[in-house]
Amino acid sequence: MADAMMTADAGERAGALSRLFQGGEASTTAGPLTLSEMPVPGQINLRGNPSDAAFAEAVAKVLGCRLPVAANTVEKGGDFSLLWLGPDEWLVLTAPGAEAELSAGLVEALAGQHFAITDVTGNRALFRLSGTPAREVLAKGCSLDLHPSRFATGQCAQTLLARSGIILSQVDDAPSYDILPRRSFAEYTWRWLEDAMAEYR
Repeated sequence: MADAMMTADAGERAGALSRLFQGGEASTTAGPLTLSEMPVPGQINLRGNPSDAAFAEAVAKVLGCRLPVAANTVEKGGDFSLLWLGPDEWLVLTAPGAEAELSAGLVEALAGQHFAITDVTGNRALFRLSGTPAREVLAKGCSLDLHPSRFATGQCAQTLLARSGIILSQVDDAPSYDILPRRSFAEYTWRWLEDAMAEYR
């Protein structure tokens, strides 16, 4: 059993691209495509046994949604998104600054059970790529089959985008994708995406 770690500091809250955009909005367009840096969400890594009914019920009570147990799926409830990372591991995304309260609520609800909760808010940036050709842009550097019959709204995966390890989640049928690179690779990932979008300008 583990308690939540310290929450993100102000530096971790700042946009990962602040050096590039010097405080301005991190957003670019290319024809029908839009790429934006989103506000850094609260991010909680949660581990536990989904076969344990008490664990699953406690998490559902706090988050308002069930644990996704099918590989590479996402469940949503209220302000929360719950992304499947492995058979006993999930990433919980919440509103910016809400991670401390969420961690405390989970720790209280799961008292006496085997679990691990880690605040990883400072670990990853969040970009959103939207537009009809978004699949084609991602396919230039991602080996996943992104055809809608194989990867659709409500699905996620840990994968590579060029040389950047990311979490990729499709959030709507536009299609729009949330791309979560590690902060140390955020600038590289952004520049790669800009270059991949260039043909649509």
